[in-house]
Amino acid sequence: MGPPSGRTARRTRVARHNGRMTSSVPASSLDPAVAARLKRGTDGLVPAIAQQYDTGEVLMLGWMDDEALHRTLTTGRCTYWSRSRQEYWVKGDTSGHVQHVKSVALDCDADTILVKVDQVGAACHTGARTCFDTDVLLDK
Repeated sequence: MGPPSGRTARRTRVARHNGRMTSSVPASSLDPAVAARLKRGTDGLVPAIAQQYDTGEVLMLGWMDDEALHRTLTTGRCTYWSRSRQEYWVKGDTSGHVQHVKSVALDCDADTILVKVDQVGAACHTGARTCFDTDVLLDK
């Protein structure tokens, strides 16, 4: 089960309409021009790379749908879709390891989001600064 497909995560009544599940949840407030450009996976998600804005250090990879991207753009805090918990989460709300957004960009194919952040504390759920420092396969 994926995210609410560009819809907010609050619970609403779901009904069948012409054999399809429908919901009364309003669509995401993401700018329609941006939403039209995004190339999502079959689960409705786009990979989002978090990078330290001043050093270029790659911190982590998360997943965003339209609503998570909208929240990230409007709040200045990274919001992701948790595939394991099936809910939105704002980086740092429980850990205190906040990501303050400095810039957001799409790659040339609009299938990956790059979020440059000012990371406070660890970015990795293991407590490490980055998710990419413990299992280095090649380092020349």
